[in-house]
Amino acid sequence: MAKAREIPGLRAETPYAAAAAATVRVRAQELFDHAEGVLDTSDIERVHDMRVASRRLRAALEIYAPCFARKAFKAVLRDVKALADALGARRDPDVQLAHLEGLAGALGEESRPGLDVFAAVLRDDQATGNAVLAQALEAAAAQDLRGRLEALARSAERRAAP
Repeated sequence: MAKAREIPGLRAETPYAAAAAATVRVRAQELFDHAEGVLDTSDIERVHDMRVASRRLRAALEIYAPCFARKAFKAVLRDVKALADALGARRDPDVQLAHLEGLAGALGEESRPGLDVFAAVLRDDQATGNAVLAQALEAAAAQDLRGRLEALARSAERRAAP
């Protein structure tokens, strides 16, 4: 799992809105940094890392909600949640397939036919989840989620300014 990045300049005395701006910027960057190759089903850790990053971003948004304009905040949070849900739809079959592979090795060859049938169902679920994730990524790009997150950060900075 990717380690959370430090928030530069974040101190106990940092004004709440300034902390919001800095935190949202870093957590949003983490999310989008993990997007490259996330649809590659041969590397399930990419989805995991992006999903964790989406949870961190969502938590930051919720903690700092008072720093943002309500309407813009709600729309961005809704879109982050939708992306997180799509990541979950893809991640769940990834995890199940990985466990099934371990189980197949432990049970032996006589169990293989039944496990192969179950694995085929999970691969279909994985493909469906991947399609859902692809749509969510396209929607995030089309709706400029990255830019809207930056706009939230800027609005928090303005609130922090004396």
